[in-house]
This record gives sequence, C-alpha cells and structure tokens, in this order.
Amino acid sequence: MEEVVLRKMHSIIGWPEEDGDGIFCPGGTMSNLYSVLLARFHLFPVVKTHGMSAIPRLALFTSVHSHYSIKKSAAVLGIGSENVIVVRCDERGKMISSELNSSIETAKSKGLVPFYVNATAGTTVYGTFDPLNEIADICEHHGLWMHVDAAWGGGLLLSNKHRVKLQGIKRAHSVTWNPHKMMGVPLQCSTILVKRKGLLQECNQLCAEYLFQPDKHYDVSYDTGDKSIQCGRHVDVFKLWLMWKAKGSEGFEAQINHCLENAEYLYYKLKRRTDFQLVFKGKPEHSNVCFWYLPKRLQSILPSPERDRELHMVAPKIKTKMMEEGFTMIGYQPLEDKVNFFRCVFSNPATQREDVDFLIHEIVRLGCDL
Repeated sequence: MEEVVLRKMHSIIGWPEEDGDGIFCPGGTMSNLYSVLLARFHLFPVVKTHGMSAIPRLALFTSVHSHYSIKKSAAVLGIGSENVIVVRCDERGKMISSELNSSIETAKSKGLVPFYVNATAGTTVYGTFDPLNEIADICEHHGLWMHVDAAWGGGLLLSNKHRVKLQGIKRAHSVTWNPHKMMGVPLQCSTILVKRKGLLQECNQLCAEYLFQPDKHYDVSYDTGDKSIQCGRHVDVFKLWLMWKAKGSEGFEAQINHCLENAEYLYYKLKRRTDFQLVFKGKPEHSNVCFWYLPKRLQSILPSPERDRELHMVAPKIKTKMMEEGFTMIGYQPLEDKVNFFRCVFSNPATQREDVDFLIHEIVRLGCDL
C-alpha cells in the first residue's frame, strides 16, 4: 500500500514514479526533519559516521513565515538554530527570491557552507505559496538542496483549478505533504517524498541483523524499516489508501475546491462589512482567511498605537467566550508588527456557507460590546 500510494503522490508532483522514494512520518515536523537530514547526508556522507566535527559549519535558509520545524530540525540535528538564515517576505508572506540569493552570498562570505533551502507551499498563518521556480533557479545556481514544505498546501496538487499555485514543485529534491490536512485523513498521516531513490536507505540504514536479514524467503525490498529513523511505525498509509479508493482523486479534488470556495465566501462577506477588517487586500491563496473584528467602540477610532493595544486584546477575549460557550472555535495570533487577528482555516469538507454565516454572527454577538 505504501509503495502504491507513494508512487501516486510522486506522479502528482511531476516526478517519474519509478525513481522517487518516500516514507510515512509521524507529522510534518518529522517529515521536514528528514529533508534536512537527507540534504546534509547527500552533501557530506561522512557525517553519518564521524558526526558534525568532520564537516564545515553549515547554513540553511527558510522564510520568516515558514513553519518552526525547520529551526527545530537544525537544533535536533546539531546544526544549530542560529545557522538557520531567515529570509524576508513580501507583504503577502512570500519569500523574496532576491533576498534569498543575497542571504546565501552573505553566508558564504562569513565562511558558512549553504546546503539547503526550504520553500513553503501554504504557510501556516497566511496560507501563502513561495515562488518555487524562482527559488529552484537560485538553488540550482548555488548547488543547494531544495525542499518544499507542502504540508498544508500539498493537497492543492489534486485540484486542477488550484495546482498552478505549486508550479515548480517538481524541481524540488524533497517534499513534505500531509494528507491529514487538506485531504482530511485522520491524524496522523504525513509523508516525506524524495526525488532520488535509495537516499533514504543510504542515510538511515544500520542493517540490524536481528531484524533486516537479507536472506528471507520473500522480497526484502518490502522491509522498509531501515529507511526510517524509527523502528516501529504506525500503519499510517492504510487510512489514506482506503480513502483514496473510496473518494478517488476526483472526490479529493471536489472537497479541496469546496474548502477554498468557503474561504472565498468568507473573504467577500467580511470585505463588505465595516465591523471587520481584513489583514491584507486580495483574495486568499489557500483556505486561510485572516481578519480583525472591530467592536463598536473601536470602529470610530483612527489607527494609533493606543487603538492597536485595545485591538490586540479583542481576539483573545472573544476566543475565551467561544471556548466557554462551545459553539464555535477559531484561532488567533499576532504576526510581526500586526496585533492579534483571527485566522479562520477551512479543511473540513462538511462546512457549508450557513456555518460561515453562523461564525460571523457569533463573533459579533460575543464581541460587539467589548
């Protein structure tokens, strides 16, 4: 089942089915960690036996809006979180490719060895897609491993309408894709997909004789355990295989399109109202809709530091009331210079427009007198 599903995912990315590799992981953080591990081994195989003291000081690159797991991976693997170079983004949260190139040149001038770039396809907060082709050009120029963290945005590859947002993903060396997000598979179900076959095995195998005997009576290529950091693994593929059989690719496409239609519906509803303010102009790229709710007393106040301090407290107070009453629940967060705002994310295909209307009504009911 793993082989069949992974081949299918490779082909959707645009890789030759027979050349790719991959494995199911316990979450996107682990999938991203695998990508850093593989990139380092690919460049410096000696690190597997001799450790970090045998190789130069490395540098890897990711955007300001990327998932925290990239820094965590650097810390866990002994590279060091300070050697993760954070690249600036534009106002929509996309990595600025020219900033990436200059960051790589700066790292080289300081004696670091760049080896890896993480591009994000569907950022956690804004749901933004980095310019993959531009990043791929820079990686090819500098000889760097390109990873695409499509944990959140990978599902859009199944939509003929939206897959263009991931144009250039086939040029990556590795991809993280979480079916437990947009595809709606129950937790946990995450994959690390690798363009080069055999690299996972070379990087991770230790050939434990009490488990992985080469003279078993069956095809030992089915013994995938030595490709993994783990020994025992949960059978995460089964629920995905079963759902794909039941829904088909067209069924997944329909539910993903539906989620993005819900996001667009909420966006246009809020755009027409004076008691809500969108975090940025323009339709959302993914199913993330980011906005502030403005209680009556703040609607007439001009933007100022004092107003921002007041607005910063609105979302947490409404969220508290939501949790106490139990009818609705959405997240909030600050980001860079922006005070706390709501982030409504659609990934449940059962959500309908009347649910979106109810959410707006509840936010107003709970927050109008704050």
